[in-house]
Parts: sequence; structure tokens; C-alpha cells
Amino acid sequence: MLTGSEMAVVDANAEALGVPRKQLMESSGHAVARAVRAHADPGASVTVVAGRGNNGGDALVAARFLDEYDLRILLLGRPETITTVISRENWDALQSADYPAEQVRDSSSFDLGDPDLVVDAMLGTGISGALREPAATAAEAMNESAATVLAVDVPSGLDCETGELAENAVDADHVVTFHDTKPGLDGLSASVTVADIGIPDAAQRFVERGDLQRLSRDPASHKGDNGEVLVVGGGPYTGAPALAARAALRAGADLVRVAAPDAVAREIQGYSENLIVREYDGDRLAPTYVDWLTDFAADHDTLVLGPGLGGAEETLEAVESLLSAFEGTAVVDADALQVVPDIRTDADLVCTPHQGELVGMGGETGDDWRERADLVADFAADIGHTLLVKGAYDVISDGERTRVSRTGNAGMTVGGTGDVLAGVTGALACVLDPHDAAAIGAYANGAAGDRVVEEYGSGLVATDLVDAVPAVLRD
Repeated sequence: MLTGSEMAVVDANAEALGVPRKQLMESSGHAVARAVRAHADPGASVTVVAGRGNNGGDALVAARFLDEYDLRILLLGRPETITTVISRENWDALQSADYPAEQVRDSSSFDLGDPDLVVDAMLGTGISGALREPAATAAEAMNESAATVLAVDVPSGLDCETGELAENAVDADHVVTFHDTKPGLDGLSASVTVADIGIPDAAQRFVERGDLQRLSRDPASHKGDNGEVLVVGGGPYTGAPALAARAALRAGADLVRVAAPDAVAREIQGYSENLIVREYDGDRLAPTYVDWLTDFAADHDTLVLGPGLGGAEETLEAVESLLSAFEGTAVVDADALQVVPDIRTDADLVCTPHQGELVGMGGETGDDWRERADLVADFAADIGHTLLVKGAYDVISDGERTRVSRTGNAGMTVGGTGDVLAGVTGALACVLDPHDAAAIGAYANGAAGDRVVEEYGSGLVATDLVDAVPAVLRD
């Protein structure tokens, strides 16, 4: 089952994989025509009521396959207001071929007539709430008619995020939906057919440009609304926490703070005036500071733990205590990863190991990405956290959902790219669930590397990726 927003991501990913939306619309329209033939004999009167979006476009395609029927096509609105290019192309095709197509400019001019079958293609999966005019009048006419009602994808008025049906929704007898079933369809009295329209499995397996549709920002938002990230790192190393923090800012977090030992805090601050550094005594993380860090981390949307901490025994003891007490979302990287399998925590963890670190955590790896994906999924289920396992193909799994990202290149074997990934994922985890944040983080980090490798080749460095991240996420 896919929500409307998930289906939009899959459609866009299919296009990124080379299956254009126009081709999918043609397949969808053919599926609608097959459904009409299944419920109406040749010669029957069929009225298509089409909206101005892609849902209507599917039905406009179907009309070209229904020459054996007494056909009538009603467009709700003016043709110049059709919202997508491909839907308008299909309207123009019907006009050129002299199909019986009419425009309904307002609700007062809507006349359904007395068809044997009516196709509801007014509103699709992206609509919520009660139907507005002229769709409301059209739905009322369909519901009062003796005609068989066939809905395209979902009945107009069904919210495909919540599964709720508006009071004035279309009461369909049959539904032909595409690729997968949608929320709310199983609660209808209508028969539901799921039509295969040629979307490859890869559109759901691989993270692609369509996944970026999950990101949005309220134009009226204020500082902090888009995420506050705390990076706990540094001690033996200073560059790693700075890279993670800068990457989190470039990935859209409003505020990023770094908690680091005072021995290196000034050096970390020196990497960028954009960083907010909070120091504590000492030259490395130790158990003494766990209570303070736990309270400080609770004021942030996401904790990024691990960059530059090192693997000293007292540091790992502090990491274990911090994760055990923390109750939010944390991205765990580098040496901090090794304590994860043995802790009990209420936190939602995103662990970002490379394959060697995964084995060190107790997981398994394989040579083929498909085998790796299965092994990562099993291990994620065992430890109860999300894994983002880095490699030529990054594998992301929470034990139930498994995605694969294919962006990135061999130039990214340079040090620091994993710290950038941790920071990007931390920023995204402020506004997305951990699995989606990890998937898009892997995609964005690799895609940033693919942009800069064109200029720098094998001489790229991690800071190059930081500066390329915004353009990748904007695409």
C-alpha cells in the first residue's frame, strides 16, 4: 500500500530511471479502458468526467481506446487551465481527432445525462478534504445516477494520506488503481483492481531524485523550525566534527551546535564563523560530562554522535551512557558505532558504518549489493535501529524497509566524506523519519560527490561535498 505522497515519489523515481510520466499515463489510460470494457458492453453510453490534473489525463487517454462506445467527455474547467503538459497534450489529441469533448465552466452548466457507465477522473491521490465546485456537483450527480461508477486511481474525495472519505465523495462501484493499492480503498464497498502500469521495482528500491519531494519548507517558518542539530565530537580530531556541523547547515538545519572538549573547541570554531561551539573541560569525551550532554542534546531535534571522538575506553563508556539516557533521534558514526549493539535505549538511532565497521558491530556483508541488502535488513531488525551502510551501493534499512542509493564515486574514498554524510543525515532527520533521512542523506552525499568529481577527479576533498549539497537537495 502506498500513500498519495509516496506514489508521487515513485512516479518521479520512475521518470528518473528513464520511464517518462507520459508513458505511465498512456499505460494508466489503457488500464482504465480495460476496466470500462469489463463493466460495460460495446455500444453502451459512457461519460468520462475529467479533472484538470493527471488523474483527468489518465481518463483522456482512456477515451481514445473506447471507440466502440457511445462516448461523451466532460472536462471540469477550461482547457487552458489544465495543470500538466501531458494532460493538455491528451486533451489536444482528442480535439484534433474530433472526439465528443465538452467543457464545464461552472457547476450550473454540469449535466451528467443518463449514461450506462460514468468514469470519475476528477481528482486523484493528491487531494484532501471535501469536494469543491464543480466537482461537488458532479459527484452528487454521479451518486444519484443509476449509472455504474468507475473511479480512476481513487474515488474523488478519498484522502490518500489518511484513508478518510469526504462526506460528498464519489460513491464508486469499481476502482482501477495503479501500481499498488492506496489507503482507504480497502474500506470501500467498491471492487478494486490494481493495474500494473510499467513502473519498475527499482523506482521503490533505489533512492532517486523523486525522494527529494519529501523535503519542503514552510515559507513562514522561523529560526529553529527547520531543525536544530547538536554534534558531539572532537578530541583526538578537530576536522571531523566541523565537517559534520557544516554539512548539517548546508543540508538545511537552522541551528547547528558542536559540543567539544575545550582543548580543541577554539580550533573547531576556527573552521567557520557559522558554527556554534559549546566547550567542556578536558581533551576528550569522558563520563563526567554525560549528564550535561544528555540535557543539552534534549534541546535539539537531532544528535550527531561520533565524528572525531576517537576510541578511548573512557570515551566509549561515555558514548554508551549518553545513548542509553538519550530519548531523541541520533545519528551515530565512527568509533561510537561499536557500542550500539550492546546498549538499551529509547532513542531512534541512525547508524552509518562502512562495511568494516558493520562487521565490527556484529553484522555481515557480501560482495553483491542484493546479498548485502538482505544482510543489512536482517541486522537492522536484530538491533532495532536504522542502518545506513556505506559502499559502492549504500544500503539503508530499518529492518522493514530497505532502500539502496547508487550515487557516489571512487573519489569519495578520501577522508571526511563520512562525516559530511553524518551531518547531512542529521539535518534531514530533524524534518523526516530516520529511514527517509538516511536514504536521502546517502543519495545527497553521493550526488554531491558526483558533482565535484567532474571538476576535481580523484583530488576531491570532503569540503567540496559540503558546498555541493544545497544544489543537490534543491534539484
